Amino acid sequence: VQLQASGGGLVQPGGSLRLSCAVSGFNTDGYAIGWFRQAPGKGREGVSCINSSGGRTFYARSVKGRFTVSRENAKDTVYLQMNSLKPEDTAVYYCARFLGSNPITSSWAAPVQYDFWGQGTQVTVSS
Repeated sequence: VQLQASGGGLVQPGGSLRLSCAVSGFNTDGYAIGWFRQAPGKGREGVSCINSSGGRTFYARSVKGRFTVSRENAKDTVYLQMNSLKPEDTAVYYCARFLGSNPITSSWAAPVQYDFWGQGTQVTVSS
């Protein structure tokens, strides 16, 4: 099982980035995928999650309305479109495989609900 996040970089406040998470080694359409981030000196924070079919999504309050998660199971890829970026979005972003196909509101943001993690991609929002 592998997950590989990519697409990070340096962007100015108000800018956009699209992260990709390429997955392999398992049936992509059988699992929800989550995005987390970790800023220096802080804990890992759940950002977003998408269920196995792509029909249900979850977002942290801090990113709702600015970030959009999507997936293309045929391409074994999950995306995180990030718009209106702020300096406080600066962090290493990780994708991870959820322990199942359909998270619920109370569980999607808990790191212990995920069993495999990608290596992370750095997002820096700065002028």
